[in-house]
Amino acid sequence: MDRIDKQLLELMQKDARLTTAELADLVGLSPSPCARRIKRLEKEKIVAGYHASLTRDKVGIAMTMFVEVSLNNHQVTSVDDFEQAIGDMQEVVSCHVVSGAYDYLLEVVAKDLSGYEQFTRKLQCLQNVKDIHTQLAIRKVKDRGALPIYV
Repeated sequence: MDRIDKQLLELMQKDARLTTAELADLVGLSPSPCARRIKRLEKEKIVAGYHASLTRDKVGIAMTMFVEVSLNNHQVTSVDDFEQAIGDMQEVVSCHVVSGAYDYLLEVVAKDLSGYEQFTRKLQCLQNVKDIHTQLAIRKVKDRGALPIYV
């Protein structure tokens, strides 16, 4: 990956709607070589996809919670079942396996407190869930920052 690839990635992270011609102009290439670079970055899975970023309150999301989950056991089938169930829950917008006092950290969104209660009831019904601890996000300071490019 060279300087131009890094510039393209930085620009695309800031605004994925830039056209190939606009990107080419910004990095000092003609459109055809720029398009080939972008296709290569996509083929190599460096660019994993393109997404619309929604304003949470405009789509009815008033609450964000961070939920720590501990499991009863860590057998492969139990872990797979839990992760499959989490993957199917639309309220869970991110899930991380973490080290420390609990096994998973979930970012969960809800319309309101009642919606969060409904989510926790679903979570508590999963067989392998041992403990759940929740922190309510009060205010977002930074969200979806561009990834630094180290290569």
